[in-house]
Amino acid sequence: MIAAAIGPLATLLSDVIKRAFPDKTEAAKIEAAMMTELLKADLSAVTGQLEINKIEAGSESLFVAGWRPAVGWTCASAFAYQFVLQPFFAFAVGVFAWQLPPLPVLDTGALSTVLLGMLGLGGMRTFEKMRGVHTK
Repeated sequence: MIAAAIGPLATLLSDVIKRAFPDKTEAAKIEAAMMTELLKADLSAVTGQLEINKIEAGSESLFVAGWRPAVGWTCASAFAYQFVLQPFFAFAVGVFAWQLPPLPVLDTGALSTVLLGMLGLGGMRTFEKMRGVHTK
């Protein structure tokens, strides 16, 4: 949240500083100090989120640590339905001439976004383990 605001905020403050301080060296010093403070705030937010993630990952409760696997299994189940079960079921309906309403079609665009993000993070974690840089 803070990271998304840093760019526009830094640009706005940079413009204000350049107009308020005609001396370029003084403006550059103030701008550097401002950017340092903005980056410290962003780093603080990211560090706090990392600590929360560590606590969540170490929890034994399914309601705390189980949401990530639940999202993964939900995405995998939805893809299995959409690309394996639903086509075979539709084929069976056609072969046996059953009179059924149309089968539901899932929005694979949203599913792909979530699943590919999770697979990318899992791949990075595997790469870290292979390189020996993982912490736990």
